[in-house]
Amino acid sequence: MSQAGNDGATLPPYKNSASTILPRSTVSGHKCYQISHHYDVPCDQAGEHCPMKRALEQRGPDRVLHIHYTPRGPEHVDVELRPIFGAQHAVIAYVERLVTVRSASAKPSEEGLVGRSAAFNDAISALHRVAPSKLPVLLLGESGTGKELFATALHEASTRAQSPFVVVDCSGITEWLFESEFFGYEKGAFTGAITRKPGLLETAQGGTLFLDEIGDVPLSMQVKLLRLIETGTFRRVGGTETLHADFRLVAATHKPLLDMTRDGRFRQDLYYRISAFPIPLPPLRERRGDIALLVDSILRRIGNAGAAGGRASGHKFMASPEALARLEAYAWPGNIREMRKVLERACLLSDDGVIRPEHLPEYIREAAMERAGMIERSSPARSSPSMSDEELMNLAKAFPGTRKALAAHLGWSERTLYRRLKALGLT
Repeated sequence: MSQAGNDGATLPPYKNSASTILPRSTVSGHKCYQISHHYDVPCDQAGEHCPMKRALEQRGPDRVLHIHYTPRGPEHVDVELRPIFGAQHAVIAYVERLVTVRSASAKPSEEGLVGRSAAFNDAISALHRVAPSKLPVLLLGESGTGKELFATALHEASTRAQSPFVVVDCSGITEWLFESEFFGYEKGAFTGAITRKPGLLETAQGGTLFLDEIGDVPLSMQVKLLRLIETGTFRRVGGTETLHADFRLVAATHKPLLDMTRDGRFRQDLYYRISAFPIPLPPLRERRGDIALLVDSILRRIGNAGAAGGRASGHKFMASPEALARLEAYAWPGNIREMRKVLERACLLSDDGVIRPEHLPEYIREAAMERAGMIERSSPARSSPSMSDEELMNLAKAFPGTRKALAAHLGWSERTLYRRLKALGLT
């Protein structure tokens, strides 16, 4: 429970806002944003959503996903704040519920989802909200944005986590093969069907069924898929027995399904069935602040796999500052999948485990040089806080580094930069 106020709560002894036991001298008398975020100003003044301020304004509960600093390092924490009212209906205190989100890591990790940018956190927050429910989820994003990893995280955060997670790749599969693999078949259903074979639907019983690239499902199969979702029943190919399906549906696509419903390439009724809770996944160009974190994580995974140059598992790789600057400057049209391929190649070319600019493809080095030229033309080396909104917007979009690096480049405090970016909607 926290005292009422609009400038952050003063924390009680022994606990920080992530409910981790800490010595009294570490937290007692400090504000929540000082301990949890390492800010010297409240969250809303640092370009973030402050649940305490919102709960006070709305006079009702508020919920947000934040990055909290703990003795274990930065972690994603789901924060829910509820105001308590006094006799005069004034807010006198807050009840705060905090849940550490295990489906993503805010520090380098050897597995799973990694990120801490605002766009990434929005997607994780949506995933964490819908996971306990039974609603179908539609993951929307460009190729390479990690849709299967998000689907896996959704399954692991759900009540079906101990049951199967079954992936169906709908791209490039023929109509006949889709039906036999999806629904299964009876003995003698066709030439070569010498035994009964359960389909992927039966394999997913009690768990999660992930239909990747659902936009590629043929129209004739869309009808059967719609019937399955509506009735919860199906039959094996060549069978007459009606079977009951029990699964949580998660679908994903990089295609514009709503546009496809208008020109008849995707059934509208099926679209509304699978899109009860859509989650847009951000492309990597909207997650520039995550690039260093992702590079570190991917290099750890490559080293542990021992796939680079035949090296033994456990070999360590790292990117030099010069190489990292070029990786941060690149737009990554192929997203994280492209980044992994680039880093796998770079590891093969590195003899000492240090990735340098010469180990990167020429097109990435050229993109970095072009972007650096844009920055040089758009801003002096040291700018005053009075630079125009248009100049700042152009610079922020072109700058290859983090917000902290941009503040240093401009000669501003991070607090000043946060406020200007927030006003421009670029936080």
